[in-house]
This record gives sequence, C-alpha cells and structure tokens, in this order.
Amino acid sequence: MKSFTKYNIILASNSSRRKDILNDAHIPFESFVPKNDETDIIGKAYDPSLVILCAKNKAQAAYNELSKVRQLDAVVIVSCDTIVVNDNIIIGKPKDKEDAFHILKSLSDKTHSVVSAICIIKKDSIFTDYETTYVTFRKLEDDEIYSYIEDCKPYDKAGSYGIQDPNFNFVKNIKGSLNNVIGFPLMTFYKMLDKL
Repeated sequence: MKSFTKYNIILASNSSRRKDILNDAHIPFESFVPKNDETDIIGKAYDPSLVILCAKNKAQAAYNELSKVRQLDAVVIVSCDTIVVNDNIIIGKPKDKEDAFHILKSLSDKTHSVVSAICIIKKDSIFTDYETTYVTFRKLEDDEIYSYIEDCKPYDKAGSYGIQDPNFNFVKNIKGSLNNVIGFPLMTFYKMLDKL
C-alpha cells in the first residue's frame, strides 16, 4: 500500500464525496474551504483549460487564505473541480427542480463526458492535470427523472446527478474512472503526488 505519511494534505473542498474517496483510500488529510473559489464557466464551449483554471483558482484561494495564518512550506494543497460536458457545452449544477429535469433529459440516450481537474500547490510550485470519463445514459422516462430528483435532490451535483446515489440506474455504459465521475480522479492524483 502506498504511504501518504510524508504528505501534509489539505483538501480545498467540503465535498462529502471527495472526502469519502480520500478516506476510503486511507489518505490522511484535513479540509479547508476557501471563501472565494468559484469561476463561472457554465454554458461555455468546452476547453480543458477552463476546468483546470477552476481547480487552480480554488487551490490558489485556499493557499492565499491559509498562508496568512499558518506556515505552508510542508503542506500540499489539493483542489478538484468537476464538470459535465454535453454536446461540447459545459454543464454545471442545476438551479432548481426544472433545471435539473431539463439537464437530465438532455443527457437521456446519449454519451456525455465528465471532466475533473486537479490542482496541487506545494511551496512555490503548482501542478495541474485532468481526467475524462465517458458516461452513456439509457433512454430516460420523464416520471423516473422527476422521481430521482425528488428522492435524491441532486442540486449540488454537476450534471444534476450523483452516480453513487442509491438506486441510481440511468447509466448504460461508462468508459473510464468511476471515481472521476463521483468527483475525484484518484489515479491522476496518485500520479501527481509521485511528481512532487
């Protein structure tokens, strides 16, 4: 098993899904949520540099805030940002129930991509990378979409769904990392740590 004891990791996120992935991988970390970390890219044509910028801005915001109150020389700040791309347009979190319905309806019987970017800041060095997973939904009926929204309330999830949600059965096929779809590409993170 890979040892992470030499890293003092701060996850710049309060996402329960990202915390669960790190905990399940037995990676010690603490969580810190920066105040100003959002970058508006929703509705724009997809470019990987955009989601990388989101992750980078989040990590930088955490670094700037934390550097005022503690020494960061031995700290590894990690941020992640996940988006859904459909028809080459970036989709974010739904505004409300109807928005969630329209987003899920647009993904029905099609393949979309889930892209997660990671940024790591250690001392004066910044490292970024991203991973893409392709998800195909089966044909969805209106009533099951509304039922899922009512039961799981996916308003904090890009693309209006959580693939790990109980009884979520919209997926016909997935090509790539499941952790990436959940919100943290673990293998990409491992590779980045090896470069530190």
